[in-house]
Amino acid sequence: MNRIVMRNFFRGLINGRSFSSIAGAGAGVGGVRVSLAAVASPGTKYQPVTDGGFHWRRMLSSSAAMAEEQGKEKLEHRIKDVENQEQEKEKEKEKEKEKDNALVSSYWGIYRPKITREDGSDWPWNCFMPWETYRADVSIDLGKHHEPKAFLDKVAYRVVKLLRIPTDIFFQRRYGCRAVMLETVAAVPGMVGGMLLHLKSLRKFEHSGGWIKALLEEAENERMHLMTMIELVQPKWYERLLVITVQGVFFNAFFVLYLMSPKLAHRIVGYLEEEAIHSYTEYLKDIENGKIENVPAPAIAIDYWRLPKDARLKDVIMVIRADEAHHRDVNHFASDIHFQGKELKESAAPLGYH
Repeated sequence: MNRIVMRNFFRGLINGRSFSSIAGAGAGVGGVRVSLAAVASPGTKYQPVTDGGFHWRRMLSSSAAMAEEQGKEKLEHRIKDVENQEQEKEKEKEKEKEKDNALVSSYWGIYRPKITREDGSDWPWNCFMPWETYRADVSIDLGKHHEPKAFLDKVAYRVVKLLRIPTDIFFQRRYGCRAVMLETVAAVPGMVGGMLLHLKSLRKFEHSGGWIKALLEEAENERMHLMTMIELVQPKWYERLLVITVQGVFFNAFFVLYLMSPKLAHRIVGYLEEEAIHSYTEYLKDIENGKIENVPAPAIAIDYWRLPKDARLKDVIMVIRADEAHHRDVNHFASDIHFQGKELKESAAPLGYH
């Protein structure tokens, strides 16, 4: 036994290890007690103490910490693997869609050319193209008003004022929801007018003076207002039901009205646009007063109106209000043409006048 102890003792000295006495079974060598358990235990470390002896100490293992780190690494690897799998699945879906579109297009020979922004990035929108975008003229006079003098003007003015009453009661100062409702109605007149002028042009074998395109441009512009507002406001189910009801009633009523009296129909739209200007002005006031958060502008609005990348909701409302002012001018102008006993084709349409 003494030989075993001595051998381990000298082996420890050679390896630079120190021994200390530990209470328990052991053998004394040169005044030094060495624990048999310490000698027999691998992975131990010995440190000297100040009392002249040696303190026998087991080196604490960091296996628990290492296991925890390894667990974290494994978890991170698993999360990365899941994310990579999801990305691969999305890429595969996109490739399948592209493949399906390519198959359909290749059969009919229809391909969409690669369209990019000015900075070279891909154009993300299929609903409008870069050449259909523009910068709104926000310097337009917002205070212009057509004074109702003729009998039909007064009728149009009163009708619009009556229509505003239930809107104010229902929406109050919820201008986001009000704008959604307003745009679903405002996009109807241009489509109805353009459609009826189109059919008239076909029946009479005559040009429209550009008014078909001008009115359809107005309808498309109002629809883009709606697409923008939907990104900002999510209407509730009963508001969607109200939109369906109002649009159904308004479309049919305006269709009949335009057949009977285009000058009255355009005058009503002109006054509706004046009310729209008022509503968006109040919307801006609530944004400036902090009642409505001035959130970042939707991406569709930034591309459609060529706004700065850091544009906010306030900037969007300002360009929409400017558009409404232009629509006001176009419809009052069209009504004035009819009041003078002329047809729209006799005056050049304000194409591109958003």
